Amino acid sequence: MTPYWQKSSYCSEGEACVHISTGPATIHMTESADPTQATLTTTLSSFRALLHVLKLDKEPTRV
Repeated sequence: MTPYWQKSSYCSEGEACVHISTGPATIHMTESADPTQATLTTTLSSFRALLHVLKLDKEPTRV
C-alpha cells in the first residue's frame, strides 16, 4: 500500500517540513519533500508520548 503523506500544518512554504503518514498501528514520519528517503516509523502510543514530551515546557528526563 502506498502511503498518503500529509504535510504538517505548522510548516511554512519550502522543503523543510515534516510529513506524516498513518497506518493501522503505525505512524511514518519524514522531513524531506521526498518521503521515500529517510523515514521514521513508530507505534501510535510512542508517537503520542513523543508529542506529549515535545509539548512540555521543560527538559525531558531519561527513563
